Amino acid sequence: MADPNPLPPAERTGRADRTLGSRQLAAMLPGLVGARPAYRHLAQGISELILDGRIALHVRLPAERELAAALNTSRTTITAVYDLLRESGYAHSRQGSGTWTALPAGRPPRGVTRLLDAQESAIDLARAASGLPEQALVDALGQVTPQLAEHAHTPGYHPYGLPELRAAIAERFTERGLTTGPEQILVTSGAQHAFTLVTGLLCRPGDRVMVENPSYPNALEAMRRARLRTVSVPVTDAGWDIEIVESTLRQVVPQLAYLIPDFHNPAGCLMPEQERGRVLRAAQRSGTWLVVDETLADLALDVPAPPPFASHAPPGGAGQVITVGSMSKTHWGGLRIGWLRAPARLVTELAGQRVATDMGGSVLDQLLALALLARTGELLPARLEQLRQQRAALAAALAEQIPQWTWRVPPGGLSLWVDLGEPVASALAERALENGVRIEGGAYFATDPGIFEQRLRIPYTTPPDTLREAIHRMAAALAGGLPLSAASRRPHWVA
Repeated sequence: MADPNPLPPAERTGRADRTLGSRQLAAMLPGLVGARPAYRHLAQGISELILDGRIALHVRLPAERELAAALNTSRTTITAVYDLLRESGYAHSRQGSGTWTALPAGRPPRGVTRLLDAQESAIDLARAASGLPEQALVDALGQVTPQLAEHAHTPGYHPYGLPELRAAIAERFTERGLTTGPEQILVTSGAQHAFTLVTGLLCRPGDRVMVENPSYPNALEAMRRARLRTVSVPVTDAGWDIEIVESTLRQVVPQLAYLIPDFHNPAGCLMPEQERGRVLRAAQRSGTWLVVDETLADLALDVPAPPPFASHAPPGGAGQVITVGSMSKTHWGGLRIGWLRAPARLVTELAGQRVATDMGGSVLDQLLALALLARTGELLPARLEQLRQQRAALAAALAEQIPQWTWRVPPGGLSLWVDLGEPVASALAERALENGVRIEGGAYFATDPGIFEQRLRIPYTTPPDTLREAIHRMAAALAGGLPLSAASRRPHWVA
């Protein structure tokens, strides 16, 4: 198949060093025991990794001889693998530049497919987000129409965000216990945009970043694309091992650390207040910037909503904390309004970086956000009660239809982090889609390939009847049995 882009891969990406190591690729591939023919087995494994986004596009694959040695197979086999990948459109080669990953024409990676509505009939449990009550949106639109007219005579560019929205967000931080001025707020197109701006300004390729494992997949992907080196610390059902966090900060001295301390996505844990202070002190000693994702902080179902993480900082320690948040989980993801709180000097630098990408957010969206934020005290309690009912319905359906699975009921947030008891999550996700349920296996949230195959994140963001039907379909998908993950079958000699 002809390469639709005539430029050599290194030229079109500007990253000639985007090479996948042979041992790294070998560790991601299924074992060869009993696989016949081996070359088709390996080619299928690589193509699935590309589709799943675990191998990026426009990355140079290992040299044939190196991969053959890492897999303890013949170079002839690897030559056949690469030939098959090229024939099917998952790779292309140019003389002297190696073999590079690609996609067949018209085939989006699964990371993109997750955001498309190609299968409208499927129950979507891949996205942990709720809709906005229609009347709330209608009321907000009516309220902002005259305000929008007042802005119509202005240029409409606000790189820092609409001044009145910055002030409202700052006031919310102050009310929650962290004194904040508008100059410390940058309005962004969602929390993910805020995080990408921060990594673009504070990090360089090769910098170390401490992350939780598991973690938010889109943040992990942003770090991979920025070519940052992640160092993971575990988050279990019991929460964080703060001694490991402290020792990692002390020994690795990462440039940045990304944390989700409030109803962690996907584990659901809430970091205790005393542990927050320990993390802040350790980060202050190592000089590490802390990026704290508080997008779920207001979704407290069984406990009081936690105060801002940075409010626990020791004297002088809050200057190294960047807090990101958004309206996606509490109000509506379609609004695409987020923010970050940081020292004013850093906000100025980030606004300068932001201008290079989008000049500023939509005035209409920001006015809508301002109107909805003003009604948070009215809208949020109803949202929380709805989530409690849906969480109870999901737990009851699981206990009735798939009693062998286990989970811990989180004190807030949007999902259950379910233990399947065996590493079948990826296979179950594929089978569930055939049964009309779109869901993500635990490996999607992992910092390293091949782990959390025994886990499944199940959001409770859809109505109870829909959740019960989704679990019914998943139980049917389980009935025929599922193969263990490739990672669990991998021979011990693969690194």
